[in-house]
Amino acid sequence: MKSIRVPKIFADVAAVFCFVLITLSNQTTARAISLIRDTELENTIRVFSAPIFDAAGLQASDIQIHIVNDPTLNAFVAGGQRLFINTGLLMRAKHAGQVIGVIAHETGHISGGHLVRLQESLSHSTAKSILTLVLGGLAAVASGQAEAAGAVIAGGATVQQRSLLSYTRSMEQAADQAAAGFLEESGYSGRGLMEFLGTLSGQELLSTESQDPYLRSHPLTQDRIEFMRRHVATSKNSNNPLPIDIQRAHDRMRAKLKGFINPPSRTLREYKADDQSFHARYARAIAYKELHKIDKSLEILDNLISEKPNDPFLYELKGDVLQDAGRVAESIAPYSKAIEILPWAALIRVNLAQSQLETNEPAMSDAALENLQQALRYEPEIPLLWRLLATAYARKDDQAHVMLALAEEAMLNGKRSEAQHRAKRAMDLLSEGSASWVRAQDIQNATKKKKEE
Repeated sequence: MKSIRVPKIFADVAAVFCFVLITLSNQTTARAISLIRDTELENTIRVFSAPIFDAAGLQASDIQIHIVNDPTLNAFVAGGQRLFINTGLLMRAKHAGQVIGVIAHETGHISGGHLVRLQESLSHSTAKSILTLVLGGLAAVASGQAEAAGAVIAGGATVQQRSLLSYTRSMEQAADQAAAGFLEESGYSGRGLMEFLGTLSGQELLSTESQDPYLRSHPLTQDRIEFMRRHVATSKNSNNPLPIDIQRAHDRMRAKLKGFINPPSRTLREYKADDQSFHARYARAIAYKELHKIDKSLEILDNLISEKPNDPFLYELKGDVLQDAGRVAESIAPYSKAIEILPWAALIRVNLAQSQLETNEPAMSDAALENLQQALRYEPEIPLLWRLLATAYARKDDQAHVMLALAEEAMLNGKRSEAQHRAKRAMDLLSEGSASWVRAQDIQNATKKKKEE
């Protein structure tokens, strides 16, 4: 499981305003968010989401799912069809139905075009004033003037703030209604969403600073709670149990997140040694990995693999344990087995390629290059992938493609001057008109255009 630091983007504030920056007071710190990339976790959420997206008439492949490494309870949509879910929400949800309920609600925002409607509302003078207020506060934060930001935000017009909140309450009710329909059509019970709303209602008496962001960005009303209660009372699916595979996947997801995010001592207290459930042993294997007790971790994983020999994520975790312990040559076999079972898993291919390159064996370098090229078909926006690709090309003394790979990495990291320099060098070395030369030219043009703007 890998974390990626992602800078907060202020330019798109109009698109994400309702769902990320709705709190116009007591929020004076701008910070980067950290996204977790993990094939198993992302796949689990996609399995949960697929029936919901289908019921909403959305193409699942068009929805980008992001897992935010943040302990608070939150989920939101941004940029049209991007769904963000905090690890705090995933870890605190007691069963998969609660996560599915939240996904259904957020899908209601997507299918209802609420982000577009919000942008349209900003064309009105009152909304423009609110946007100016928030942008002013954010500008102060970005300049390091936290006190000034607090003054700008806290001093905003109360009438304007209430106007926007009123508008978003109607969107929340519409999203709930859509969610109930999606859940019904999918055969899911609405109890999960009802329970989740109940959890939020328990926070309403807390101070704003103590509330989870979800409550602040998704205004809760008694009408919303009553609507879901009526839906559960009349729905034919309310007493439908979750499929056992769905609940097991949820238990594994929580165990994995807790194993990697919580202190190992806490994980071992929660998942005690006498708990022989699959997810408890999974969590303990991760905790021992984090404690560098490699043999204990491997012993648990080998037992789990003997029970589930076709589970790619067990082999992936075994590869991670060995790679992190510096036993890179040994990590190649389990990573390779994971890829054999799940050929499209680009993130696992990247880890495999990294181990192959670290062996410094020519044959392994060729295998790494092939794995990285395969991974590019699915995940072309991972900076590490391009850095490893540059290393693989360097082993073959292919300086032209080394420069091109480094240019791609620099572009993804926002280093435009470096990207322009690398791309120019690549163009000098590549055959003019070749596909790689054209790509280097595209990078050059993109960096020049940005400078002109």
